Amino acid sequence: MKQKVEDLDWKNLGFVYRDLPYRYEAKYKDGEWQEGKLIEDSTLVLSEGAEILHYGQEIFEGLKAYRREDGKINLFRPDENAHRFALSAERLAMPPFPEDRFVEAVKQVVLANKEYVPPYDSGATLYLRPFMIGTSNVLGVQAADEYTFRIFAVPVGAYIKGLNPADYIVSEYDRAAYAGTGQAKTSGNYASSLLPSVEAHKNGFADCLYLDPREHKYVDEFGGANFYGITQEGQFVTPKSKSILISITKRSLLELAKKQGLNPVERQITLEEAFNMKEAGAMGTAAVISPVGSITYEGKKHVIYSETETGPVTTKLYNELVDIQYGKQEGPEGWVQTID
Repeated sequence: MKQKVEDLDWKNLGFVYRDLPYRYEAKYKDGEWQEGKLIEDSTLVLSEGAEILHYGQEIFEGLKAYRREDGKINLFRPDENAHRFALSAERLAMPPFPEDRFVEAVKQVVLANKEYVPPYDSGATLYLRPFMIGTSNVLGVQAADEYTFRIFAVPVGAYIKGLNPADYIVSEYDRAAYAGTGQAKTSGNYASSLLPSVEAHKNGFADCLYLDPREHKYVDEFGGANFYGITQEGQFVTPKSKSILISITKRSLLELAKKQGLNPVERQITLEEAFNMKEAGAMGTAAVISPVGSITYEGKKHVIYSETETGPVTTKLYNELVDIQYGKQEGPEGWVQTID
């Protein structure tokens, strides 16, 4: 059933799927992408032999549209999502969707569903989920030769608890199994992270923190977001690893941290060093910036800054990033595209 805009409680949306009126779809067939268009049908019809069902040839992205105070709508670095989506496609032997068409399709979906872009100051956004799946019939292990590209939109609240510190647990599962393709250039597949995530939530944690797959010594990332820390000396540090997802939010925060004099660096971070950070947080499109209250490892809880209050560096980074996204502050050139 289609979501009625009048039934939405903007301040209590949660992070759940809702069927909005319009989405974008394009098909790949006979070696080329066909012309795409907005459609109303939210269902997908697949053959039982479809490649996606057997060998998992699928990629996705996530980005948001933000309602400005003047009523217009901002997109935050959609060109970066388009580029990452193309890299993901190449890694999984899929035909990249043209990057300029990707951005234009995102804009079409936002404008077609613009009444669902949450009001300014509601704390909510319109989340965009572009994805591509292999749809042709296969039996042997091989790449598909037909694909479907879609973008749907959902109004959402916070994925993680915003600036309320959250508690995390170091995963006992091998990070390599979670990593999907095991390549930082791809969007990967989150299915193998579901079991450790379910167990973490069952035990009262926000998510898992994964270690490097080789030595199980260095921090990689959280189940659904990248990790950053503020050292005792005040430096912004974030893991350098080949097995974590390229993060647009992380790349943006590295620039903002430099501007704020935090001397940012990407490098290996030992688990012991993470325990002793002055502040730490999760960062990503859905998470935005969520401070880490504690990290539990082998039954011992390590509190980072505070379990009830957010550190000053994290607060400052969060405020600047969100102000840029909502148009309250001008960001670096090209970061924001305003539509409507």
